[in-house]
Parts: sequence; C-alpha cells; structure tokens
Amino acid sequence: MQRTAVAILNWNGEHFLRQFLPGVVEHSTSVADVYVIDNASTDGSLSYLSASHPEVKVIRLPRNYGFAGGYNKGIKDIPHEFIILLNSDVEVTPGWIEPMMQYVDGQAGMIACQPRIRNHKDREWFDYAGAAGGYIDKDGFAFCAGRIFYEFEKDRGQYTENEEVFWASGAALFIRRDAYILAGGLDEDFFAHMEEIDLCWRLKNRGYKIGACRKSEVYHVGGGTLDRQHPFKTYLNFRNNLYLILKNYRSGPVYLKLLRRMALDGIAGLRFITEGNWAYFRAVLHAHGSFYKNFRIMLRKRREEAPHVHSPNLAGWYTGSILFAFFIQGRRQLSQLPAHLFLKGLKNG
Repeated sequence: MQRTAVAILNWNGEHFLRQFLPGVVEHSTSVADVYVIDNASTDGSLSYLSASHPEVKVIRLPRNYGFAGGYNKGIKDIPHEFIILLNSDVEVTPGWIEPMMQYVDGQAGMIACQPRIRNHKDREWFDYAGAAGGYIDKDGFAFCAGRIFYEFEKDRGQYTENEEVFWASGAALFIRRDAYILAGGLDEDFFAHMEEIDLCWRLKNRGYKIGACRKSEVYHVGGGTLDRQHPFKTYLNFRNNLYLILKNYRSGPVYLKLLRRMALDGIAGLRFITEGNWAYFRAVLHAHGSFYKNFRIMLRKRREEAPHVHSPNLAGWYTGSILFAFFIQGRRQLSQLPAHLFLKGLKNG
C-alpha cells in the first residue's frame, strides 16, 4: 500500500471523471492509490469507473452526503498516511504529489498543504479557490496569494517558494489522515464553502502548520456548481464567515469580534442596496438570520474544541484590514500589503 491516497469526491460527475481522471491516474499511481468516493450517483459514473479504470478504488456511499459529509465518511475507509482531497474538476500535472509529500515530511509540525492552483480556462491566471495559498485578516476575511476578493493575478513566477500560510484550499488539500480524523474532519453544518478554512483553523489552534507547496501545480475548472456571484454563495460566504469566527477565534473577546464583523456586514448590505443588488442584500440578511438560529450549535462546537487548543499557530494571519487595504488604499495584490502586518510563525495563547 502506498503512503498517499488521492480521494476524489463524485456525485453525477461522469463528464469530469472522463475529462480529468485519466490524468490523475497517469500522474499519481506511481506514488499514490486513487480512490473515488461516490455520493450515490445516478448517472454513468460507476459504469465508467468499472469499465475504464478498474485500478481506481471506489467507495460507494448509500446516499448523497454532500461535500463535507461525503469526505468524512469516505476517508474513514481510506487507511493511508496522507490523503489528498481532490475536486473532480482539477487537472493535475506530472510530479504533482511528490513535492507536497516532501514538504510535509520535511517540516516539523506541518500537517497539510495545497499546490499552486491556476485557472483551467485562463491558464496563466490564478484560480479563485486557493490560488497560491490562503490568508485571513483581523476581521475573518479570507484572501489568497494571487487572489484578493475578485481581483486575480497572472502567474509570473511571483509565488514559487513554499511558504507557511493560514489555510489551504479544499480543491486540492494534502493532509495527514490522522490529523483530519482527530480534528473531526470537515464541518457538515457549513453545507458548502469555507469548510476547509474551518478545518485548517482548528488545526492551527492545535499548534499545527498549514503550507502552500508552490513547487506543485494543478489547474481547477471551478464554478461548475455555483457561480461566484450567485446570491446563494453570497449567503453561504457571509454566514459561514460568522461560523468561522465564533468557532475558532481565540486571540481576544470573540463577541466583540463578532459585533465588529456584523457591523462590516451591515455596511456591505447597504452597499448592495446602493448598487441595486437587492438579491445580495437579502442574502446578507438571510445569512445573519441563519447564524442567529444556529448560534448555540456553533457555540457548543467552540466549547467542545476548547480543550484541544494549545498555543495556536497564527502564521498567515494578517493583522490589518483587507477591506481597508483593497477598497480604500487600492492594494490589489499580496505584494502590495505591508509585510510586517503578516504574522510568521508567531504563537498566541
């Protein structure tokens, strides 16, 4: 058995399997076993796998458990030391796994990483989902090397050195299986979006490191299920960001942090009104209503996690405001942000 397993979650994604699985098999099986976790597909996915890729191990789930639930259940049946959570719409490249294995093996406390992720269609540009590694600002807003909000960078070789970051993308997440299991896996209450940031934050609160392995590269299609500007995604992003803060913020009074974030969300809602984007404004209201409804559930999860918090690792935390930097100062790229505002390996209990 190999040390590493590539785990592709599938639900009625035969077209993506036909397009990208042959490349995954070709560029992975020398160092990793390949699994497909199938969320009770009703298309031709299983027939295709059986006929065309008998070397791929298939875990058949009895129903569609969604992204987080599907991985949580499937990974229990994958006994490897390392797991790569790989979206079915990702094109891998030759030698993409070895640099991540070497990076995690060679760094004490390194528990997970991602490759450099570029856009499958506009191949010189970084992709929305993770780009060259994720960061988070003092208000809980996530951004990436290569992508801040809706502003993308062309890959000109500016992010080629491996670096410790705050979170790694779930589109291609290399992670130690035991850490994934012990941390409780992905939070199924998030439904979609930011589950991987939540998992990475929980791991960092336990003192572990998360990395961007920029010596590895993949290409991501993305947007196949939900457009980036869809009101439902706006709802999920606003709600799940509040979930993130309540569950994981440990560097000060969490309720004050939530109040500040809610005020910023209110400003965003007013901006949507002035722009005539009433659907987005309603999405913000709906997000806050859902957060209040589920407040006790997330508070319980925060308390359950508290005994496992030991010397949180805040490397990749941006102590400034990315909103102010982006919208007021016009700083659109990571290199334009003051380097001294990023924490690098500092600990904060």
